[in-house]
Amino acid sequence: MIKKVISASRRTDLVAFFPEWLAGVIRAEKAEVLGPSGRVQVVDLRPESVHTFVLWSKNFGPLSADASGLLRALRRYGQLFFHLTITGLGGTPVEREVPEPQAVLRQLESLIEIAGRPDRISLRFDPVIYWKEEGAVKTNLGFFEKLAERAAGLGIQNIRTSFAQWYGKSRRRAEKLGFPYLDPTTQDKQRDALYLAGVARSYGLNLYACSQDFVADVPGIRPSACIDGRLLQETHPEGAPVSVRKDRTQRRECRCTESVDIGSYTQTCRHSCVYCYANPRT
Repeated sequence: MIKKVISASRRTDLVAFFPEWLAGVIRAEKAEVLGPSGRVQVVDLRPESVHTFVLWSKNFGPLSADASGLLRALRRYGQLFFHLTITGLGGTPVEREVPEPQAVLRQLESLIEIAGRPDRISLRFDPVIYWKEEGAVKTNLGFFEKLAERAAGLGIQNIRTSFAQWYGKSRRRAEKLGFPYLDPTTQDKQRDALYLAGVARSYGLNLYACSQDFVADVPGIRPSACIDGRLLQETHPEGAPVSVRKDRTQRRECRCTESVDIGSYTQTCRHSCVYCYANPRT
């Protein structure tokens, strides 16, 4: 039997806000998950059934601090893989409840220690965002070089990015908050993606576009499989096989391979990101 990849989670930040729940389902070796369709799925979390536990967060502080015994619980698995999102906007009106960038960057050394090797960590400069302030166009693009320099210094090679997609819910939230977002043309975004590619190349990093083929078309950027069965097999301590089939539950432009997500949109993320498409309460 091929073991499965567990994702925790694309739908909410379980590590930052629900470490007790996450540690509890791991100890129970199963999770009852309310999916987007409204159906409850029981997910087997026995270590012998799990190839890799993939964790996504904007704040891995609770994990490093072993909040609710989460770190001890996760150590039962053969491989942990981390996606750390850092846009440079933490603590600003764009991401009000996200820790400030330097605090998040300081988490990287302990995260590498937990992962066991830096290629089990991917940084997410996601999303790139634009807005108007005092008549001038503002963006977080300028933070990318700081992130790239820190990543290269620690041996982390992979960064993923995308440009903010202003869905109806996101637009309504921004308008309610009086946030003057901008959505540049595809050509402008590709121009800025070329800049990101140049910075990544100068630091010897791999840059991937998450579910945006118009970005992946830019020289120096490749389409992302954020959950990549081939990579997870390579980095696994025993080289254990895992599915490399496309995850058909994801968007058309997503290259991720199969996984089972154990988060729920009912577990409300409290980062308060203006651009968020997932939060059901705002």
